[in-house]
Amino acid sequence: MQQTPLIARRAFLLGASALTLAGCVSTRQPTTAAVVPEPVRPVTPLMYAAIPDEQFPIPEVDVSQVNERWWRTEIDYPTDEKVGTVIVDTPNRYLYHVRPNGRAVRYGVGVGRDGFLWAGRGHIAYKRKWPRWNPPDEMVARQPELEPYSIANGGMPPGLNNPLGSRALYIHEGNRDTLYRIHGTPEFHSIGKAVSSGCIRLLNQDVIHLADNVRDGSKIVVIPDPAKADLLIDRK
Repeated sequence: MQQTPLIARRAFLLGASALTLAGCVSTRQPTTAAVVPEPVRPVTPLMYAAIPDEQFPIPEVDVSQVNERWWRTEIDYPTDEKVGTVIVDTPNRYLYHVRPNGRAVRYGVGVGRDGFLWAGRGHIAYKRKWPRWNPPDEMVARQPELEPYSIANGGMPPGLNNPLGSRALYIHEGNRDTLYRIHGTPEFHSIGKAVSSGCIRLLNQDVIHLADNVRDGSKIVVIPDPAKADLLIDRK
């Protein structure tokens, strides 16, 4: 049967529309939401794992907040200081515990900020686990809100929020307490910076390691920052 011109035209238009629709479907690119990868947190090394069996359980170190350059490591370290000496390199933010055969354990530290610096030679008179914190009277005078923790009031009880952390090593010059300490901190971000009131702070895991290996009476040498020599506290 022969189609009339009108029917043939309609059939042509319907076919063209179908082809056009089919073409749109086949060439359209699927739309998908952009996938944003989650930031990868560095794997915590065993030395910075949680320590649950401490008096106050210590959480693992968030190593994403601590540059790897500040992580504890053993290195070659030639020095004229005797084995067992603790050396604080203030300008470079490192503490070294001298080992035999020209080696040392190196720790990243936080140091005193401007106006609260101390340097010199002394010794580690003694160590304390989970010490009480007794802010010096001059600190209380600057920060009256610390009055409840003053020496007269017995200081701050030990704990994770205590500024001295899990261990404290007390620095003396001769028979005199310098009032400066090597101590722990849970403030991961402060390592490698000048933030404290003159004390030397380490990660809690690091200060435990140091305290376990340093003997009472060990010599300590604190190297000043030449650029800030005029800011050093005169303890004499």
